[in-house]
Amino acid sequence: MSSIQTPPGVQVRGNGHSSQAAKTILTPEALEFLARMHRTFNKTRLSLLAARQDLQKKLDSGNAKLSFLKETEAVRAAPSWRCAPPGPGLEDRRVEITGPTDRKMVINALNSGAKTFMADFEDSNSPTWANMVNGQLNLYDAVRRQIDYEANGKKYKLNENHAVLLVRPRGWHLDETRVIVDGEPLSGSMFDFGLYFFHNAFEAVKRGFGPYFYLPKMEHYLEVRLWNDIFTWSAAYIRFPYGVIRGTILIETIPAAFQMEEFLYEIRDHSSGLNCGRWDYIFSYIKKLRASEKYVMPDRTDVTMTVPFMEAYVKLLIQTCHKRKVAAMGGMSAQIPIKNDEAANTAAMNKVKADKLREVTAGHDGTWVAHPALVKIAMDIFDDHMKGPHQVGLSRFAPPCKVVSSIHSPVLQYHIRKEEVSVSELELIDPKVPGKITDKGVRENISAALSYCAAWISGNGCVPINFLMEDAATAEIARVQLWQWSKYGSKTESGKKLDAKSVAPIFEEEAQKVAKLPGISAQQVRIAKDYMLKQLSQEWPSDFLTSDLQQYLESDDTKSKL
Repeated sequence: MSSIQTPPGVQVRGNGHSSQAAKTILTPEALEFLARMHRTFNKTRLSLLAARQDLQKKLDSGNAKLSFLKETEAVRAAPSWRCAPPGPGLEDRRVEITGPTDRKMVINALNSGAKTFMADFEDSNSPTWANMVNGQLNLYDAVRRQIDYEANGKKYKLNENHAVLLVRPRGWHLDETRVIVDGEPLSGSMFDFGLYFFHNAFEAVKRGFGPYFYLPKMEHYLEVRLWNDIFTWSAAYIRFPYGVIRGTILIETIPAAFQMEEFLYEIRDHSSGLNCGRWDYIFSYIKKLRASEKYVMPDRTDVTMTVPFMEAYVKLLIQTCHKRKVAAMGGMSAQIPIKNDEAANTAAMNKVKADKLREVTAGHDGTWVAHPALVKIAMDIFDDHMKGPHQVGLSRFAPPCKVVSSIHSPVLQYHIRKEEVSVSELELIDPKVPGKITDKGVRENISAALSYCAAWISGNGCVPINFLMEDAATAEIARVQLWQWSKYGSKTESGKKLDAKSVAPIFEEEAQKVAKLPGISAQQVRIAKDYMLKQLSQEWPSDFLTSDLQQYLESDDTKSKL
C-alpha cells in the first residue's frame, strides 16, 4: 500500500484502518520488528502446527492416546522450581473482564471495576484488517491514558483508577494474511503480540504495570517454549529488561490438560498462571476424541463444569498452579443483563453467583466475566470467600480430610488439601456426561452456529445470543457437536435420527431468522449455512471455523478504502 512504508521483503495488503492507526501503528520500525520475528520463529511455528496434525491422525487411527508425557516426568516430579512472582498489578486478579478491542469497549472495560481487562484480539474479535489495526491504536491510546470516545452526545473517558490491561493475541494456527513477509503470511500471534509489545512495553512499565498477555489454544509444551523464546528475543531486540513480560496460559485444549506443569515450566520466568478456558476446552475434547462414538456428548447445556472430565480438569489446574505458586484463574460467565424481565434477569444472575461460588470454593484465585454489570456480582462472591489477594498456598493450612463443608462457609477455600488431589489420565477424558440430545438442543446449536458465523463474517466477533455474550468457542462447540451427532447417526430424545439431510430443513428455518438480525446480510447467512452443512458431511470437521471463514473477511477488506 502506498500509504505505508514497508521494509524490504514486507507487503501490507490490508485496507480499512484509519490513517491515524496506519501512521501510529504500522511504522517501518514496527514492521521490521515483525519481519525479523517471522524470519526467526515462523519455521518453528509451522513445524509445531504440523505436529498437531500428526497427533490428530494418530488419535483418529487409534495409534496414540492422550496421556501424561513420559519424556517430562522429571519436570513434574521436581519439587523445587517455581514460577515468577506476579507482575505489578497482577497480585490480585479476583475479577477479570474480557472483550474485543473496539474503542468504547476498551474504555468501559477498563472503567468497569474489575481488577484486570483482557483486551481480546482472538475469540471475541472478528479479525478484519480494520479491527486489528484500529484495535492496536485503541490499546496504544489506553496505555497512555489518552483514549476517549463520543457517540450520540455521550462522552467516554478513562477513570483515574482503572483495570490493569492484558492482551490476548490470536492462536498459533491463525495467519495474518494481510501482511506478507518474504512471500509467507505473518503469524496472527506474532502480529498481535509484536505490535502491542513494540509500541507499549516501555510505556506500560512507566505507568506502573507491564506488557501482560493471555496465550490461547496451545496443545504442546513446545508451543509454550516458542512463546517464551519470542518473549526473550523481543525484549532483547528493543533492549527491554528480561523477565518483565508476563503470560497467562489458557488451558483450553485437551492435550494441554496433560501438560500443565510442563507449560508452566517452559514459561516459568514469564508466567502469571493458568486459566480454565472452559468453552474451548469442551470443543477440543470433542474434536480430539472424535474417532470414538464413546465420546458423543449430549446437549451442550448439559456439559457443565460439574461433569466428571471438567471437574477433573479444574482440580488438576488449581493444584498445579498452587504447587508452582501462580494464579489459577477460573472461566467465563457469559451472561448479560436481561432488561424488562426481572424474573429472567434474577435467574440469570443467580447462575452467575452459583458459578463464581463454585470457582472460589474450589480454590481459584480469580474469574472472568463478559459484561460490566457482572463485575460487582463476581467481586462480592470472591470478597466474601477469598480474604487475601489470592489462594496460592492457603491449602497448606487445610485440615487433613476431604470433607466438603457447607457451601455457605466463609472459609470453604480451605476444605481440600490441594497437595492431596490426584487426577488420573482416565478421569481427564471420562466420557460420562449425564444428559440427552434433544430437538431443542439441535436447533439451538444450529441457531448459534449460524448467528455467530454470519456475525463474524460481518466483522463482529462478540455476539449477544439468548442473553449470553458469545464468542467463537460457542460456535465451535455447536459445529463439532452437530458434526458428531451426524457422524454417528445419533438420535434425539424424540427418536429423530440426525444427519446432514435431516437437519437441513432446520438450517433453512433458522437461517431465515438470522437474516433478520441487524448488521447481517442475506449473503453472510448463506455463507454460514453452506459452510455448516458442508461440515456435517465431511469425514472429519475442520480444525477451526475461523481459519475456514477468514477468506470472506479478506474479500470484504479488499473492497474497503482508506
